[in-house]
Amino acid sequence: MQAYILDQNYQNINFNEQPFEKGEYENCTFRNCSFEYADLSGFSFTDCKFSGCNLSMAKLVKTSFHDTAFIECKMFGLQFNDCNDFGLSFTFDECLLNDAVFYKTSIKKTVFKNSRLIETDFAECDVSNSIFLECDLSRAIFDNTNLEKTDFRTSFNYSIDPSVNRLKKAKFSLSEVHGLLYKLDIEIDRD
Repeated sequence: MQAYILDQNYQNINFNEQPFEKGEYENCTFRNCSFEYADLSGFSFTDCKFSGCNLSMAKLVKTSFHDTAFIECKMFGLQFNDCNDFGLSFTFDECLLNDAVFYKTSIKKTVFKNSRLIETDFAECDVSNSIFLECDLSRAIFDNTNLEKTDFRTSFNYSIDPSVNRLKKAKFSLSEVHGLLYKLDIEIDRD
C-alpha cells in the first residue's frame, strides 16, 4: 500500500541521499530540492508545487502529475512520455526543459512561461490550446504535432513545418514568421 502525504513542505533536500517515500503527494511544496537521476516511477503529484528544484534525468515511468506547477526548475532530459497520461496537467514557469521528451503525450492547455525548451521533442504530441510565453524553442521538434489554437506570439527560435503539423488558429508574431517558412528556402528581410 502506497503512502498518502497531504499538505507537506519539503525544503533543501537531496532525495538521492535521503529516502523518498513512494506514494501520492497532494498539495505539497518542494523548494530547492534535488531529484536529479531519482526514480519517481509510480509516484503521484496532485496540486503540488516544485520551486527551484533539479529534476534532471529523473525516471518518470507511470508518474502522475495533476495540476502540478514547476517554477525555476532544472528539468533536463525528462521523459514525460513515460508518465501516466491520465489527467496529465502541469505548468512551467522559468524552467530549463532542454532535451525533454513529450512524444505522443496529450498536454492540451499547458502554459510554458519564460522557459528554455531547447531540443525538446513534441513529435506526435497534442499541445492544442497551449501557451508558449517568452520561450526559447531552439531546435525543438514539432512533427505531426497538434498545435491548433496554440499561442507562440512571444516565443522565438522555433522551426515549425506547416505541412506536417496542425496549425489551425495558432498564433504567431510577424517578427518570428521565418520559423514557419524555413522549409521554403527563401530569404526574408528582417528590417
